[in-house]
Amino acid sequence: MKKYIILFLTFWTPLSFAQTVIKTENSKNPTTEFDQSSKVSLESLNKIGNKKLQQLGIIWGFLKYYHPAISSGKYNWDKELFKIITQLSNAPAEQSNKILTDWIKSFGVFTTQNYPVSENIKMKADLEWITSSGFSKELTDILLKVKNAERKNKNYYVALLPDGNPDFKNENPYSAMMYPDEGYRLLSLYRYWNIIQYYFPYRYAIGRDWKEVLEEFIPKFLSDEDATAYNLTCLELTTRTNDSHAGIYNAVTRHFFGERVLPLEIVFVENKAVVKNYYDEQRGKETGLKIGDIILAINNKPVEKVIEEYSVYLPASNYPTQLRKLSFELLSSNDLTTDIRYVTDGTEKTATLQTYIPDKINYTQKPAAAFKMIDEQTAYINLGTIRSDNFKEIFEKIKDTKGLIIDIRAYPAEFNVYKFGKYLMPHPEKFAKFTIPSIISPGVFSMKEGITVGNNNKDFYPGKIAILVNETTQSSAEYHTMAFRKAPKAKVFGSQTAGADGNVSYFMLPGKISTQITGIGVYTPEGSETQRIGIIPDIEIKPTVEGIKNNKDEVLDKAVEWIKN
Repeated sequence: MKKYIILFLTFWTPLSFAQTVIKTENSKNPTTEFDQSSKVSLESLNKIGNKKLQQLGIIWGFLKYYHPAISSGKYNWDKELFKIITQLSNAPAEQSNKILTDWIKSFGVFTTQNYPVSENIKMKADLEWITSSGFSKELTDILLKVKNAERKNKNYYVALLPDGNPDFKNENPYSAMMYPDEGYRLLSLYRYWNIIQYYFPYRYAIGRDWKEVLEEFIPKFLSDEDATAYNLTCLELTTRTNDSHAGIYNAVTRHFFGERVLPLEIVFVENKAVVKNYYDEQRGKETGLKIGDIILAINNKPVEKVIEEYSVYLPASNYPTQLRKLSFELLSSNDLTTDIRYVTDGTEKTATLQTYIPDKINYTQKPAAAFKMIDEQTAYINLGTIRSDNFKEIFEKIKDTKGLIIDIRAYPAEFNVYKFGKYLMPHPEKFAKFTIPSIISPGVFSMKEGITVGNNNKDFYPGKIAILVNETTQSSAEYHTMAFRKAPKAKVFGSQTAGADGNVSYFMLPGKISTQITGIGVYTPEGSETQRIGIIPDIEIKPTVEGIKNNKDEVLDKAVEWIKN
């Protein structure tokens, strides 16, 4: 989602400086020593133990973003991980604190400074573990010095894009490793975990201590027996963020869910999997299923069981959005046929249906009308198809109507917050605030001043405005909703939105796995949450099975009724 705002900020001003002198040793590894293998075995990792591997992952990521020499890119930090694992596995457990202390000292001299506390901080860095993990005094002291190290507003591994979300640079995808070895799989976990730890704006809203997730997933990553298991473990990890933007979309995960499809569009309504439409009119009707039929089971597995099994692989900010994602996967398969049990007109039936590769589906659904008049006094605009070229003409045509319906139950065809919003407001209105991360103090997110929509406009649209939303209203769509609901006579109709607003940031994991997260925090002008919660409608109205069966749009109907009355 694009926002026309510059979100750069210097978070800290140094007040005092102190010099810390430690032994210098350039341990950068420019060779190809670990290019083919991490040289880390499962046996060596088991010697270290799960708890110490958790602590190592936390320390490794902390140094990556906080230590001046390491954050500058002076060292090949991935390879340094494999080196320290070898050292820890070859030494008695009681020496681990000293080994880690000496390891940190080997990266050279740095200057420390005191960082003042900003009043605009929304989320603090989670660094209490430094003093609460039971480390030796010497290890604790050196970690605290790294915490207070003087850092430049520049990091080899991350920068801030113009809108303020992180750009994760120089993360080697290790593209040749479709099934990375134990060391590289552990690296994958550490990389992902620390990106969330320091650059995910909603770490506090995940729902559990993120450090517990690291400890839980170490044995999962180490026990993966093939590329499919590894990709699925990575995918499962992304779900723990409870972020609708998160996920992994590649050939491996596609094959897991199924590369063949049925020509039926499914939605979850009243907690039931309902046939909403046909992707392919001819093939859809050939299935014998009708609009409004309820799917009970797929290949003898109840839909409830499918939901349970797939939910760990479907990242979502809230349950309705998870069901939205599942609706696309429910009837996917790698088999030529799929057995289903369903209810039609109150009668339970079974059928064996032919599946198709997507290229063989003739997607016959017509795009929604961008603009139309529902009646003489009610205009309708679909944000998923409307273009900005004819806004002026449209608003000239509808200026004397009683009401305007803005349908945002789809991703906007264009970013039109400001081009469209100027017609809705008599004067500028604050509609959102943002939090952005820090390069100097990783893990800190600070609140920016609110942004406005609209201009001073005596010719703004004066009628009622009904904004339609549901679980497909995500990211940019949620942002548009936040802006447009600031119009004087606007109300939001529908149900809970996806709860994932803010620009998306992408990064790579070993095995050429691409993934993404929400990169900046988005809040109401009052500071209320949008992540996970979504946009709360003023008037809640949800579709029903009966409504779908009778081709009714109950959310739209309610909006029309409100405008007329």
